[in-house]
Amino acid sequence: MTVMENAAWLAARQDLLAAEKAHKRAGDDLAAARRALPRLAVTKTYRFAAEDRHYVLADLFGPHSQLLVYHFMFPPEWEAGCTSCSFWADNLQGLRPHLAARDANLVFTSLATTEQITAFQSRMGWTIPWLSEKDGTFGRDMGVRFTDADRANGAKPYNFGTSGFPVNEAPGLSVFAKEGEDIFLTYQTFARGLEQFNAAYGLMDLLPKGRDEAGRGMAWLKRHDAY
Repeated sequence: MTVMENAAWLAARQDLLAAEKAHKRAGDDLAAARRALPRLAVTKTYRFAAEDRHYVLADLFGPHSQLLVYHFMFPPEWEAGCTSCSFWADNLQGLRPHLAARDANLVFTSLATTEQITAFQSRMGWTIPWLSEKDGTFGRDMGVRFTDADRANGAKPYNFGTSGFPVNEAPGLSVFAKEGEDIFLTYQTFARGLEQFNAAYGLMDLLPKGRDEAGRGMAWLKRHDAY
């Protein structure tokens, strides 16, 4: 730990500020490159359910032309949704009105049943719409659901073919645009690419101890009602 007098500290902080500004400008350029990616036409009909209603992908946009889908790890054989996905959900809760003001909707999708989703959502106090996938093809096509064979044959099915995953469900975020009746996949991110949507991690990165995860990863994490 280095301790300085005020003038020296200010000089060090100004040096870091210059690096932070350069990082932010690089981030602006990266965001523009994301938006400039070619679009992929979505031609399959994906079906979802929530409570007693059934939906197709176009319905999830609501009145908007843009859609964010968080792929929440919650297969039907689990008793509760993924702990780390729950951490992300806590950070996303409350954003929908602001996204709606920019012509976008945000929803969660999982393979769990509507009854499982409703019970867990009520427990956690979240209000973001959460859909059950009817047959699982949506998650598989979006790169967040694998078979035992996918993982056993040595392939790297996750994060655009760059990594494996320890279980058959993985987290991710998919972004879609709708133009008339046509739907396009415009962007996806997985793994550490999801960190930008977790404000808690951003705040921890400012702390003297940082995330304090060295050697133990996210073993510290619990669902917010379990601390």
